Amino acid sequence: MDNVFEVYRSVVFPWHCDHIGHMNVRWYAHHFDDGGFHLWTCAGVSQKEMHEKGVSLVVAQIKINYIHEMKQGELLVVRGGFSHVGGKSIRHHMRMYNADTNVMCATQDTIEVFFDPETRKADVMPDYYREKLTPLVVDFENYED
Repeated sequence: MDNVFEVYRSVVFPWHCDHIGHMNVRWYAHHFDDGGFHLWTCAGVSQKEMHEKGVSLVVAQIKINYIHEMKQGELLVVRGGFSHVGGKSIRHHMRMYNADTNVMCATQDTIEVFFDPETRKADVMPDYYREKLTPLVVDFENYED
């Protein structure tokens, strides 16, 4: 589907696994978090440029749904996109798949808020980012990979 980007690939290493042999929840979060940074770049928004302009984002909410276990040695791929662009926040969704079987293993739904580091409060999204992200919005409720 257009505007759903491959944002991350990795392998499940033995140290990612817990005492019952599947990837521990902390590593799902790790892989999704790394993919989240790349999502912005895939959308044409430079992390470096955001920093230079003093634009800050904070994660306000994350929901991870574990669907199918990932085991040592399996390859994973994360795909994601934006589902909502608001006045101060954006919502994006990522899905983790077994790269060999394309079985969906987990999903993550995230709300990020534009943030003023001086006042420590939510800030209005600069128009540039709204204009860049709005055309990329995907209806994830009806999304099928």
